[in-house]
Amino acid sequence: MPTRVQQLFAKFLKWRYKNISNKTFTHILAIAVGLLAGLASVTLKNLTFFIQSILENGIVFSSNQLYFILPIIGLALVFLYVKFVHKEKLEHAVSSILFALSKKKGIIDLKKFYTPLITAPLTVGFGGSVGLLGPAVASGSALSSNLGRLLHLNSNTRSLLIACASAGAVASIFQSPIAAIIFAVEIFSIDFTMLSVMPLLLASVSGVITSYFFLGNEVLFDFRLSDNFEIQDTLFYIILGVSTAIASIYFTKMYFGILKLFKPLKSPKYRLLVGGLAIGIMLYFIPPLYGEGFGFINNLLEGNHLSALGTTPFDAYLSNIWVVIALLFGLIIFKAIAMTTTFAAGGAGGIFIPTMVMGSALGNVVAKVINNLGFGFSVSESNFTLIGMAGLIAGVLHAPLTAIFLIAEITGGYELFVPLMITAAISYLITKKTINHTIYTRELAKQGALLTHDKDENVLTVMQLDDVIEQNFKTVKPDMFLGDMLHGAVSQSTRNLFPVVDENEALVGIVLLDDIREFMFETKLYKTTLVSAFMNNPPEIIFYQKDTMHTVMKKFQDSGAWNLPVIKDGKYYGFVSKSKLLTAYRRELINFAQ
Repeated sequence: MPTRVQQLFAKFLKWRYKNISNKTFTHILAIAVGLLAGLASVTLKNLTFFIQSILENGIVFSSNQLYFILPIIGLALVFLYVKFVHKEKLEHAVSSILFALSKKKGIIDLKKFYTPLITAPLTVGFGGSVGLLGPAVASGSALSSNLGRLLHLNSNTRSLLIACASAGAVASIFQSPIAAIIFAVEIFSIDFTMLSVMPLLLASVSGVITSYFFLGNEVLFDFRLSDNFEIQDTLFYIILGVSTAIASIYFTKMYFGILKLFKPLKSPKYRLLVGGLAIGIMLYFIPPLYGEGFGFINNLLEGNHLSALGTTPFDAYLSNIWVVIALLFGLIIFKAIAMTTTFAAGGAGGIFIPTMVMGSALGNVVAKVINNLGFGFSVSESNFTLIGMAGLIAGVLHAPLTAIFLIAEITGGYELFVPLMITAAISYLITKKTINHTIYTRELAKQGALLTHDKDENVLTVMQLDDVIEQNFKTVKPDMFLGDMLHGAVSQSTRNLFPVVDENEALVGIVLLDDIREFMFETKLYKTTLVSAFMNNPPEIIFYQKDTMHTVMKKFQDSGAWNLPVIKDGKYYGFVSKSKLLTAYRRELINFAQ
């Protein structure tokens, strides 16, 4: 018997279907999702700040030696939570959302709402060199997905609400609603149409208002432009664009390289210990690697590189600007290493904000080098710091528009629009040509689970092989007589194709009805001719665990076949017919169009 709550909820759903259109209801939910994502972001920031404030009170920054132990403590707490509460391996926040959109119809486990709220503050608060944006997006997306399931929304609407959650999270953290919308479009491959733009806009505004409500006018970057763009600096911005492209390629390759380096350490405890100690050593020599790094960026924007660098073993030499440049360059090199080591050691977080930190340091270094070469050039260090962030975001995330509008909104105006476009475009074009997929998307692309802005590609990505496999084929054995095949398989089947399998159910060939048609009424062959005499090799084979729908479609195209067998775990599993495949394709294409 349904409970009273279930009965009331069922009545609400009926009332909603009768009185509120799907479009209006989606708009209402977008506002709610933006609010929830904003709350998740605020909660993450406050929890992390609370942990850091406890550690800062005479513990962390007064004694660099403790950098050796703090990351290990944080990672150990995350390890214990994952082992005894979460009981699943932590996934990369944005990548797992992209996989849910392409292969799970936008369904995300509810535990992915609260797990980031626990693991990310522990990781970042104790010194893990990662960001909070990814966990904020993951938490908001899990909430929106489960809200969609609760309200019986279709997969398209659930996917749109997940994108709305990401926009709400970005808008809340950076208080930049336009960049938040573009982030959802670029990262989650949402089509920028009137059907999607209004929900994204409502969610973004809702996220910003939530941030203002709880944090007031407090912003991440308390900065206003004082130096305008000078046309004679164009060449230097081109140089910065090339520099950020090189740094983006380094960032991405270092990420995958360090993860590969940690693979031989099978035990999570060993990875935790090795990774924690490595992070501690890096923090001892380069304190700005601690946590997210927004304080570092703000100090650079204010022109205070001494405060940005913090207390280091090289303090006695900081009067020499080239020592400062060397230390900032060291941060550029080690930020990617520290971030990836945090992930490899079992930490939780995101890559967006570390990208910004690395970009700000690179932009500042380029400006300092130009200003101190002795050739009489003078550029704005604060402007280069900002535009360096845009260059790294454009290169590492392949999101040039997000980079441009985010920095423009942070600065409160569009005076730097031209240099932003120059640097972001150069960085994106060079990086995209060198590295086709980002940290978010490389593994998904390998699995054939990556959504893009190409509708045809997306249709194949969301299609499931299980949905087109047919198993109503009668199998025969190679040593079976023709008569037995005719009476035991042909007469009882509606298909014109018969898979031939051995005693282990492994496929050894196929027999077409056309191959035996002329011999069907020659009874003298019934007990003298074996099935193997009529057997042919299939034109292609589909491998269940390996082949994506893109591969399946290509095999049909190249072979010209109408039916192809499917092998699973080395055994015959069924057939895929071209007609069923194309019917399913057309159905999904219509679904995408709607």
